[in-house]
Amino acid sequence: MKKSLGLFWRNGKKNYIPLACLFFLLVVFFLAVGADFIAPYDPILQDRNHMLSPPFWQEGSAGYILGTDAVGRDLLSNLIHGARYSLFIGAFVVCLSLSFGVVFGLMAGYFGGWLDYLLMRVMDILLAFPSLLLALVLVAVLGPGLINSTLAIAVVQLPHFVRLTRAQALQEKKKEYFMASKLVGASSLRLMFSHLLPNCMSPLIVQSTLNFSNAILDAAALGFLGLGAQPPTPEWGTMLASAREFIFSAWWLVFFPGLAILVTVLTINILGDSLRDLLDPKLKKA
Repeated sequence: MKKSLGLFWRNGKKNYIPLACLFFLLVVFFLAVGADFIAPYDPILQDRNHMLSPPFWQEGSAGYILGTDAVGRDLLSNLIHGARYSLFIGAFVVCLSLSFGVVFGLMAGYFGGWLDYLLMRVMDILLAFPSLLLALVLVAVLGPGLINSTLAIAVVQLPHFVRLTRAQALQEKKKEYFMASKLVGASSLRLMFSHLLPNCMSPLIVQSTLNFSNAILDAAALGFLGLGAQPPTPEWGTMLASAREFIFSAWWLVFFPGLAILVTVLTINILGDSLRDLLDPKLKKA
């Protein structure tokens, strides 16, 4: 791990973009963690004297740097608190789908037979639906809300981890170290989690970063459709949904949440590509 971080730093000095993305994500993380202390106002605090106030450079109030929404809530404070919800959704979705995906993928790859067939057909059924449509169906069954939408997104992303883990496990099963461990009587749990899993981690780490950004996008989409986080929760997608009717009269209500989603997802994807280049031996040799 230390060697990989050192290599990432050396490569970052040659190409500053991954380091800039990492720095930006660290800033977003600290804003999310310290939102209660960093945000200038409570995100649900309403100022009836400054409703739909523009940003300060457009003759708005100096107390509201990015302006306010239709009920006088500070946009900057909502964006900062919204980072907490977006990062929470991304982290929770990745942890949940990765955990179950690894277990199911290892079982399918190690045991094979009818269990492999059953698990893969279930994953194929999930993959047959467009991801957002499947998430909408699941949220319709579970009910709208932040937790239910997060669970729905985790289910949607589960097949990617299952199939990737299974493919890696099938490759590792053919190698001599695995056969030797099996011949000396290692248990199935030891073979799966001490031998197969560590050798499956590199592609799983890269997939996790990409799924992290997809989770933020899906959560924003569900929030925009009114099925994710519910007002007054300051989630970026919900903020966009609340600003739809003001898209022409109050551009800042749409622009800044959209920009936050765009830049955050873009930086995560760039970091994911950098990790892929770092952890793939073939790309490192090239």
